[in-house]
Amino acid sequence: MTIHIDVPRSGCPINLTIQALGDRWSLIIIRDVMFGNRRHYRELLVASEEGIASNILADRLKKLVAAGFLIITDDPSHKQKHIYSLTEPAIQLVPLIVQLGAWGRRHLPVTPDLAIRAQLLEEGGPEMWVDFMDELRTAHLGTPPTGRPSVAGRLRAAYEATLADLAETPPA
Repeated sequence: MTIHIDVPRSGCPINLTIQALGDRWSLIIIRDVMFGNRRHYRELLVASEEGIASNILADRLKKLVAAGFLIITDDPSHKQKHIYSLTEPAIQLVPLIVQLGAWGRRHLPVTPDLAIRAQLLEEGGPEMWVDFMDELRTAHLGTPPTGRPSVAGRLRAAYEATLADLAETPPA
C-alpha cells in the first residue's frame, strides 16, 4: 500500500514523510490508536493527554484515512459509531515513533509516567518492535496471533506501575 500525498514538494523521502505526517496532530492520533488502543472518535477525543479539539480531530482522521494510514469500519455494536484501525504503513511507523520517543526522553522534560513506554521500547530494541508490530497486525488487520507475550500488555503494566509509584511518592 502506498501512502497518498496531494502535491509533493519534492521526491525526497524525508520531505515526503514530513508532508504525510508533519502536521501537529497526525502522529499524536496514530500514537493514541497504536499505544492507547483508542479506536473510536470519542475515545480519541476525550482520552488524549493533548486535548485535541473536536473539529481538528475530525479533520485529521479524515486526512489519515484518505492518506492510507487508517481505515474506518462500522462498529457492529452501534450504528453510528466507527472503528479506526491502523494500516500496514502506519504499523511500520513503530520504529520511527520509538526513535522519536527515545530522542524526547534524552532532550526534553518528559514525565516518568508518559516516558516509561518509550524507555521500554527503546531498551527492547528491534526485536520488541517487531513483536509489537505483529501484535498490532493482529489487532488491526486480523492476522493470526503469534503466541508471543503481549508487548502492549507489558507497556500498559509498566505505565500503571509508574503511576502507582508516583501516587505513593510524596511531593518534594
